[in-house]
Amino acid sequence: MSSVRVECVVSGGYGIGESPVWDERESALLCVDITGRRVCRWSPGTGQVQAVPLDAPVSSVALRKSGDYVVTLGTRFAALKWKEQLVTTIAHVDKDKPNNRFNDGKVDPAGRYFAGTMAEEIRPAVLERNQGSLYTLCPDLSVVKHFDQVDISNGLDWSLDHKTFFYIDSLSYSVDAFDYDLQTGKIGNRRSIYKLEKEESIPDGMCIDTEGKLWVACYDGGRVIRLDPETGKRIQTVKLPVDKTTSCCFGGKDYSEMYVTSARDGMDKEWLSRQPQAGGIFKITGLGVKGIPPYPFAG
Repeated sequence: MSSVRVECVVSGGYGIGESPVWDERESALLCVDITGRRVCRWSPGTGQVQAVPLDAPVSSVALRKSGDYVVTLGTRFAALKWKEQLVTTIAHVDKDKPNNRFNDGKVDPAGRYFAGTMAEEIRPAVLERNQGSLYTLCPDLSVVKHFDQVDISNGLDWSLDHKTFFYIDSLSYSVDAFDYDLQTGKIGNRRSIYKLEKEESIPDGMCIDTEGKLWVACYDGGRVIRLDPETGKRIQTVKLPVDKTTSCCFGGKDYSEMYVTSARDGMDKEWLSRQPQAGGIFKITGLGVKGIPPYPFAG
């Protein structure tokens, strides 16, 4: 094993940092602050963080083939023009559930934007259950609903051969797999491939590496874990200096660096004094594996 190094690259300040995505065009890391209602872009070259404030909780951001970005905002899929700071609604879901909001989202290998919803939390991980659904925004801007009865729709990614969709509904404490059809975007045959252990706490965001292994950020577990989806075994744990690790992605010029977002919402003064970097963004180097570039939304 090469020596793994964890460093805080953007200091605390995100209420719920989420949805890290590497933007090759800008050589920058995108992420969102859900409760801070902003999309942020950090440039390692300059150390500068830019932010676009939005009018609702923003839970995920993705690249768009035609330029700029798409986001999930409240219960809307929307387009974001960065320079103009302009947001345009594309589609609205869960209209019958005013207490819902989107959570994590990611674009599939065919350019479809998958994202799921949940009820607004009373406090972290405490909410009305079974209120969420998983949706896809297709390149023709139509929306497909896959299933409902979701607690907290969370991490998602696709296998390297594009035949399996991996998905986390956080309060099931499980990482699940589905058969996945790249041509149609349909998913089926759900099964659990890994159940989290007590100290790993709540599974949150997720990404895949070039060896086809999954990395899962463990909320309240202060770690990311590497899983082998074939054997269902955990093969590596990397601990971070904050408990509320929320999501992870690979980035940097050769995708050999891992970026991990975190949260500070729900932490009292004493907890924050012990973990002053809570709500920061962390870079992990020396993992000895690389990630794959994010897919852009094709619509």
